[in-house]
Amino acid sequence: MAHGDTIRVRWTDVVDHVRGSAVLPVIFAHRGSSAAFAEHTRAAYLQALDDGADGVECDVQLTRDGQLVCIHDSTLERTTSGTGDVSDHSLAELRQLNVSSWKGVSIPAAYGRTAEQFLSLADLLLLLRRAGRPVRLAVELKHPSPFGLRLEEELISLLMAERWDPESSMIGGVEVSFMSFNPDSVRQLRESAPHHQLCQLVADVDQGEIRERLRIGSIAEGVLIDMLQRALQESEDLIDRQDVGMAGPGVQYVRDHQDRVQRWIRNGTRVRVWTVNTAEEALFLTGLGVQELTTDVPALIRDALAPIGK
Repeated sequence: MAHGDTIRVRWTDVVDHVRGSAVLPVIFAHRGSSAAFAEHTRAAYLQALDDGADGVECDVQLTRDGQLVCIHDSTLERTTSGTGDVSDHSLAELRQLNVSSWKGVSIPAAYGRTAEQFLSLADLLLLLRRAGRPVRLAVELKHPSPFGLRLEEELISLLMAERWDPESSMIGGVEVSFMSFNPDSVRQLRESAPHHQLCQLVADVDQGEIRERLRIGSIAEGVLIDMLQRALQESEDLIDRQDVGMAGPGVQYVRDHQDRVQRWIRNGTRVRVWTVNTAEEALFLTGLGVQELTTDVPALIRDALAPIGK
C-alpha cells in the first residue's frame, strides 16, 4: 500500500468514528470568508454566502459619530489605508479608506468595487437580509472601547431600528447572537438579548505573548495579567452558572480544557469554537460534541464535515 493510501484509510476511519456519534455543527464564516478576501469586506461576506456558510461573524467598533462599523482592530493601520484610532474617525471618513487591497487579491465585479468594501453593521445586515435564505449573524463587541458600554447600547438601538425581535433575536431571516470577551459587556447585553443568543468568549492568558507584544514595565505587566486572569475567571463563572447560553473558546482552549468544555456541553450550553481552519480540528471538535465552528475557510470545513451527514 502506498503512503498516500495509508493516510486515506486512516482519515476514513476518523470520519466513520465521528459519524457514529456526532451531529453536524453550524459553520460561521469568521469576518466573512477571510482567507479568500480581506476580512470584514463586502467581498468576504458575499463569498461566505456563496461558500454555503450557515452564518457569518463580525467585530464591531464605534466611530466618532456613534456609528457601528465592522472592523476588528481599534486602530486602522493593519487592515486599511488609514492611520489612527477607529474611534477618532467618522463613518464618512472611514468609507473613504481602502480596506481590501492589503490582502493582495482582486475582487470579482459581482462582489463590488474597491470603494464599496468597507461595511457598517447596518450595511452587513442589509447584505444578509438580501441573501435569499436564513443566515446567522454573530456580533462580537470589542473591548476595551473608549466609549465603554455605550457600544452595547448603540448596538441594541440599531437592532431595534432594524425591527429586531428581542425574544427570537431575529431580523427577518437573520438570527443575531452576541459575543464578547468582556464579562461586563455580556452582563449588559443580558438586559436586552435572549439568554440562548449570548456567548461568553474565553481564552487562556498567555503571559509570554503579553510581554512580547506590549513590552511594558514589569509592574504594569503584572497588573494587566492579573486583570485578564480575573476577567477569564469571571467569564468561566458566567458559563458554569449558565448565565449565558453559549461558550466561545478558542481551539487551543478546548484542547487544554477538554473536560471542562465537555461538561459545558453536557449541561446544555452551546459551544462555539474559534478559529477552526483545518479538517483535523473540525473533526476533533465535532467528535467532542461542539455545536458551532467559526472559520476563515467555511467551504473547506463544510466539505471536511460533509461525509458525517451521509
